[in-house]
Amino acid sequence: MTELPQPPNQSPNGSPTPSGYGHLPGPPQQGYGVPLQGANPYAQQPAYPPQPATVQQQPVGPGGSGSGAAPKRKPTLLIAASVAAVLVLGGVGYVAFSGEDKDAKPVAQEPTDPKPSGAPSVDKGDGNGNGAGGQADLNSGRKQGEDKVLWLKTTQLDGPGMGVEAAGQWVVGDTVVKSLWRNLTGYAVTDGKEKWTLPFPAQICSVAPQTTAEGRTVVMYRDGDGENTSCTQLRVVDLKTGKEVWSKTVPSEGVFDIFASPTLSMLGDTVTVSRGGTASAFKISNGDKLFANPLGDGCNPDSYEAGNGRMIALATCSDEDSTAEVHGIDPVTGAQGWVYRLPPKFKVTSIYSVNPTVIDIGNEQTKQRSIVVLGPDGKQTATLAGEGAGIAVGCGDTGLFRSLVTCPSAVVDANTLYLPTAAGGSGKTNEIVAFDLTTGKDKWRVPAGDKRTLTPLKALDGRLVVYRKADEEQGGEVLSVPADGSTPTALLRHPSAPAAPIERTFTLPKLDYVDGRFFISSTRLRAQGQDEKLLMVFGK
Repeated sequence: MTELPQPPNQSPNGSPTPSGYGHLPGPPQQGYGVPLQGANPYAQQPAYPPQPATVQQQPVGPGGSGSGAAPKRKPTLLIAASVAAVLVLGGVGYVAFSGEDKDAKPVAQEPTDPKPSGAPSVDKGDGNGNGAGGQADLNSGRKQGEDKVLWLKTTQLDGPGMGVEAAGQWVVGDTVVKSLWRNLTGYAVTDGKEKWTLPFPAQICSVAPQTTAEGRTVVMYRDGDGENTSCTQLRVVDLKTGKEVWSKTVPSEGVFDIFASPTLSMLGDTVTVSRGGTASAFKISNGDKLFANPLGDGCNPDSYEAGNGRMIALATCSDEDSTAEVHGIDPVTGAQGWVYRLPPKFKVTSIYSVNPTVIDIGNEQTKQRSIVVLGPDGKQTATLAGEGAGIAVGCGDTGLFRSLVTCPSAVVDANTLYLPTAAGGSGKTNEIVAFDLTTGKDKWRVPAGDKRTLTPLKALDGRLVVYRKADEEQGGEVLSVPADGSTPTALLRHPSAPAAPIERTFTLPKLDYVDGRFFISSTRLRAQGQDEKLLMVFGK
């Protein structure tokens, strides 16, 4: 057992006291003091993996010559001063565990059409619904037990040389909304027909993953075209109608407030804008400012994240070690509730859950790393440990100005955390591990099977919904895993060729399963005037 540096004791109100240090149990010996091994499934993938050929078509979003270039680099002096509080985003690695992969458990198939047949041609993505332009039938040759491709959207864009972002994907009622460069577009979930398009004055540079109960979300876009622009424009959008609710410029909180890559998080009527060591919050309903934290002395909150009814902040202290803290936050006033102080030289590298709070912390110099669970009062209650293949950790963005957001492939339900292991070995397979957040020990593992990988999607009715990625010859699957980790059930089995080669090569995909349909979309496109996949939907 490796002993980690110990954090200060926490006083009853959560504030650190100077009277000594508590105990921070470390993970198994294998996780520390050894070279990090294996490929990180959360690390930046090649920007543009090969795209299967699709039929040429008209753009989903309008082309143009507006630049999507990154903002002009600020003077070195300003950067050095402003990032003193944001160098918490150290390298990523693994908690290493010993053991061998097991064979995949059999998968039970839910009742389906016993006589599958070729479906009508799926939509080619020109906004006119299914059957456009004579696209090849992606459901042709569908095998018994396989479900359908409902529709596919592709696009041609002439954009900036560095490509364009397409990070947003939201499913609201009968509409799925996709962001692409300078537009949001809503499509009917059943057939892909375009319902509305909302253009933006400049490129979209940040999106909130959440929506309100009314179906609204928050999007940021740049304050102009060209290199010398910043991501300062905030807009609230009604995703059901495609209408703007309000927009405003996020005011600067000081000379060191750099709007390089803001991140957005929503809770109730609050949206936080975290960027480069500074953060501020506004009412989603009307845009009124709630609170802000300019760069300053003390332990300055510089990144906010919300989920499951709770908001937390990551803070960096202005001491010699740039000590890191996690704060419980009132989402209306920004007031600090509790404080968890990390050991010296340790930083938060990933957030797996906000409520309950589960974070990955590490020391980049010593390569020590631990996944810790914090109780409602901010006190550490458990450290994750387990047996078997290496747990993939580090899905936080390690860019200099990027705030951390909740890991998209970590799922929490009640008192259980579900994480994927790192895909490794010649078969490039992995497992899903269920951790008991009370004890920190793993409860069970579900292997993906030879040459397959599993990604947790969500907890639904006490079961875990996961996605098994498509391979060259076999379509993907949406599986339901019982709470005890026993035999999964197939909710959807996607068709094989010719659909599988398209499904498996989506660029840095965004995944979702809603109301019996599976949505997969690219989050970045080349935008070089060639046909590219944007959004693909599967169902019964």
